[in-house]
Amino acid sequence: MAQIFVVHPENPQSRLLQQAGDLLAKGGLVAVPTDSSYAVVARLDDKDAAERLRRLRGLDERHHLTLLCRDLAEISHFAKVDNPQYRLLKLATPGPWTFILEATKEVPRRVSHPSRKTIGIRVPEHRVALALIEAAGSPLLSTTLIPQDEDLPLNDAQDIVGRYQHELAAIVDGGSCPFEPTTVIDLTAEAPQVMRVGRGDPATLGLS
Repeated sequence: MAQIFVVHPENPQSRLLQQAGDLLAKGGLVAVPTDSSYAVVARLDDKDAAERLRRLRGLDERHHLTLLCRDLAEISHFAKVDNPQYRLLKLATPGPWTFILEATKEVPRRVSHPSRKTIGIRVPEHRVALALIEAAGSPLLSTTLIPQDEDLPLNDAQDIVGRYQHELAAIVDGGSCPFEPTTVIDLTAEAPQVMRVGRGDPATLGLS
């Protein structure tokens, strides 16, 4: 049965987020609000996390999982970023964007795309999500919480309780959040490619 941590969306209680971080350290999956719907997260160093995240969502290994990072400096530790990519990332982060980048050796092979060796990276603009990353002490492996065989993400903690209370270790209830997934941009080609349009408007980055 998932533990429910009700936190203030702007000033989340560090004590409660530390408890959620402790559950992550024990191998649990945790639902957390972001600036683009709720996500389900796990520790990057958890050997079974990627498989359990994919199973929860009904995804295969070719679906990119995403690292939630605290800032640009942390991104460069886990993804290879050249100067043009860095400028785009600096313009877009933090915000509702996921960028596909070539993974560094710091990313376990079981987490990256099996043939392309790429990984999704994002810096959320949401204090609860950032505070949970801080409590965990490292980037978190994540996927948007979209129920299997559905198209829309979940943005209400009580809905998540009803659907996933037996599959998650915790649900961090920071109130409702936007009802759109991130916009996904692949930066591994010669020119950035918009793979999914979500809450982020590609035009603001000079993309179409």
